[in-house]
Amino acid sequence: MNILFGRILLGASALIFIAYGAICLYSPAIPAGIAGFEILSGDGFAEVSGMYGGLQTGIGLFCLLAFFKSDYYRSGLLVLALTMGSLATARFVALLSIQDPITFYSYGALAFEWVTAALALIAFIRAPHDPA
Repeated sequence: MNILFGRILLGASALIFIAYGAICLYSPAIPAGIAGFEILSGDGFAEVSGMYGGLQTGIGLFCLLAFFKSDYYRSGLLVLALTMGSLATARFVALLSIQDPITFYSYGALAFEWVTAALALIAFIRAPHDPA
């Protein structure tokens, strides 16, 4: 695995995060509906818009920065690994603690998060260290 793989991972992740974030900013009801929950107040819309729209877009923009600027390459991979690893861990703990059935959405998200986190961590470890 070389720097090209890491850059492809960062670029693909940037596109996914920015696209999903834009959809969530446009209509917070879309991710809520996909995940199976209902937004009941203006605060709920603001929360979903911020956490799903704003945060996802921000992470995507940082991945994009890391894709284009080598000074941010390793940091971008580390942010991607930590973000996706934290999402996967939290989702996994939640899935273990609930009795309600889950759908393909949760299994798919969990797989995507674990795989992306693992690949980002591998690329980070194999990337040349900063000369500083």
